[in-house]
Amino acid sequence: MNRRSLLGLMAATSSMTLLSPLFSTPVMAQTIDVKMVLHDPDTPESGNPKGDVTIVAFTDYNCPFCKASAPDLKRIVAEDGKVRLVYKDWPILTKASVYGAKLALAAKYQGKYELVHDALMTIPGKQIPEGEMLDAVKRSGVDMNRLNADLKTHGNDIAAILKRNMDQAEALGMQGTPTYLIGPFRTSTLDYDGFKQALAEARRRQAAGQGIAE
Repeated sequence: MNRRSLLGLMAATSSMTLLSPLFSTPVMAQTIDVKMVLHDPDTPESGNPKGDVTIVAFTDYNCPFCKASAPDLKRIVAEDGKVRLVYKDWPILTKASVYGAKLALAAKYQGKYELVHDALMTIPGKQIPEGEMLDAVKRSGVDMNRLNADLKTHGNDIAAILKRNMDQAEALGMQGTPTYLIGPFRTSTLDYDGFKQALAEARRRQAAGQGIAE
């Protein structure tokens, strides 16, 4: 994929009503490293690595809307079988959000990012304190000794990932969490039917040569 192809990304509501292009000027387009948005080697992924549609999920562990849509996102990825899911931790709501994101990204080094991500997403409510996040992570079954060691060893790398995610979200003009990039669309707060519709429309546009070519 290149910058020109990412210009095909459009904003959309969960009902797939098209809004404005993500990039309004060539200057804005130049601020986006398309490869790093979709293929950052340090960013956690799940689903089908060879999927025909990629979903990039920008979320925060204190975002109730992220938590509400998380089960349906997980379900559609599992049931569809041809979706590549990219996780972009974007902790913008509270200081504890940053703490949770660091815990999840540290778990990546033992292959347990998704386990910790799911544990944090299932904590009810918002303004979740750090202690409650830590307890949820401990209950997930992750190796805490390894996680704490990786937090120290890879602290700078984790901070760099969060900085890249923040820069990408700002350059794309995102207003809050959750934000999902699905094929040629940007959507927010989708349910299962919304994800399914977005994927179908993304595939239709890609087949017609209107989508994003990787």
